[in-house]
Amino acid sequence: MDVGVPLAINHLQISCPMAQISTRKIPGQSVVIVGGGLAGLIGAILLNRAGFAVTIVEKKQYPFHRVCGEYISNEVLPFFKKLGVKLSELEPSKISRLRISSVSGRTFDAALDLGGFGISRYILDNLLYQKASAEGVNVIFTKANQIEFAEGCFTINLSNNKHLAADYLIGAYGKRSNLDKNREFFYQRSHYIGVKYHIATDFPINLVQLDNFEGGYCGTVKIEGNKYNLCYLSKNEHLKKLGSIEALEKEILYQNPNLKRIFNHSDFLYAKPEVINEISFSPKPLIENHMLFCGDAAGMISPLCGNGMAMAIHSGKILAETIIEFQNAPRETLEAAYTFRWKQLFQRRLLAGRITQKLFGSKLISEIAVASLSNIKPVSNFIMKQTHGVPF
Repeated sequence: MDVGVPLAINHLQISCPMAQISTRKIPGQSVVIVGGGLAGLIGAILLNRAGFAVTIVEKKQYPFHRVCGEYISNEVLPFFKKLGVKLSELEPSKISRLRISSVSGRTFDAALDLGGFGISRYILDNLLYQKASAEGVNVIFTKANQIEFAEGCFTINLSNNKHLAADYLIGAYGKRSNLDKNREFFYQRSHYIGVKYHIATDFPINLVQLDNFEGGYCGTVKIEGNKYNLCYLSKNEHLKKLGSIEALEKEILYQNPNLKRIFNHSDFLYAKPEVINEISFSPKPLIENHMLFCGDAAGMISPLCGNGMAMAIHSGKILAETIIEFQNAPRETLEAAYTFRWKQLFQRRLLAGRITQKLFGSKLISEIAVASLSNIKPVSNFIMKQTHGVPF
């Protein structure tokens, strides 16, 4: 496959205006986006349409699976329509109800006012990649090893022994990367691992269900076709103690009868699960040495809130729009504007997500939380309002 090798620069002694990171002769400045997930792909499409020369650096070939709950709030639908993304072609599920269970299996049920849909990252990311590529975004399938900024220019050292140069550098590489070694949160050990399966099972097609267990919680939701996403977050101390994913599930997750039933009455479609370690919900800087972050690289909401995908899409959008608006302003002005807009949209949601997460994940606290949600409706309404966005 042609992965854009002509776009690469073979030495570092270059200046940004001369850095040919695009094969197209267009006006505008150059942008390299490290990470081709939802935030990176959305940002790439918008910046490319605005005349920027855009290159995505993605280490995996599409399509591929990611650890993700694969539920998206309907807040993204107006934007997807404007973008020209035809979700109906992917046959996503339509989700209108929420169920949360305590460790013992006691449940709280509610209608989702805005609702959402289930879709796998395997096909959604690939659709956006195909769209970005067709519109002229350059994608290089390799790993970014090192990023430097000097004299108003970024240089990116790639694993294929090539180098790129860019006027703007966007970090959209997800929850955790070796590129985060210069970021403070990287050295704050996280207690969580994420595990994801696709399954075939007998389960309501319009329901997203969040089942608590000791030290974590698991989400189940229908995606495209006849498949369901089963994804859970667990404290890694259980895995270290029990020695395997299978033992963790049988000893810890099965304490919730809802989860035991799902695991024992489903066909697992993966040979092995997708797993990610060291998931951090700590606050993250939006900007490091003029590198701009979006998506999970800028901050991750608790999966219990079910809005990580919507936030990633929205953050990619506002970052692209800010770069477009302030491309002729001093870099510091652009960075201040992005910081303001991001905090205005997401800071309260992330804080609410961290607080909500503390209400679950243990037997006693989850029982109290589910009872409160069931008996005090303003509590459930407040949590949903604080952790969900509005259509954009």
